[in-house]
Amino acid sequence: MAELVLIAEDDAEIAGILEAYFSREGFRTVHARDGQVALDLHRSLKPDIVLADITMPRLDGWELLAEIQRRGRTPVIMITALDEDVDRLQGLRIGADDYIVKPFNPIEVVARAKAVLRRAGHGQTGAVIRVGKLTIDLDSYQARIEADGSQVPLSLTLTEFRLLAHLARTPTKAFSRSELVDACLPGSDALDRTIDSHLSKLRKKLEQAGGEGMLASIRGIGYRLAVDP
Repeated sequence: MAELVLIAEDDAEIAGILEAYFSREGFRTVHARDGQVALDLHRSLKPDIVLADITMPRLDGWELLAEIQRRGRTPVIMITALDEDVDRLQGLRIGADDYIVKPFNPIEVVARAKAVLRRAGHGQTGAVIRVGKLTIDLDSYQARIEADGSQVPLSLTLTEFRLLAHLARTPTKAFSRSELVDACLPGSDALDRTIDSHLSKLRKKLEQAGGEGMLASIRGIGYRLAVDP
């Protein structure tokens, strides 16, 4: 079934343009004219991605984003006329996956939504990420390592799983601590040492399961996941 896009936008003309472009690219769409309706539709329809305007009636985009983040891991792109850096940073820190400023090119919006969905694991068979001998199932929140011909499951906390999945989506890329905080601990006041603590525990679990050298510390930068540890 085609992926479902929830468009939370009180401007009917803008919403209609987005619906037309997403439909042309094979997506299903549903439109909410205010934040509360969007929240209700998110609960009932479980969309694959949400496009959220910031200035909406009843619930604004920030409130909608925060509640979606509390519910799980649906990707959210903020679309707004606000273009101040502080607004953009607030959206990304709370947990938005991308931030697009009006006026926009709808073709670009579709392209960026596709990119966000790819990063979230959509478009991969069974929403599974495979990196070397590591396999991550995004639907079941399970990860395992192939060792000596068998699959060894990893017993991870939710934060450890999010960190591992985020690193695995772009293997070999070095992520800064602040990038990992924004991506995996949205809306928190986590410090660098908090990320270090989570990744230290994750490294030990990987090593115990046979993934020695899989999680690397990059001096002066942060961390990366090795493809072939």
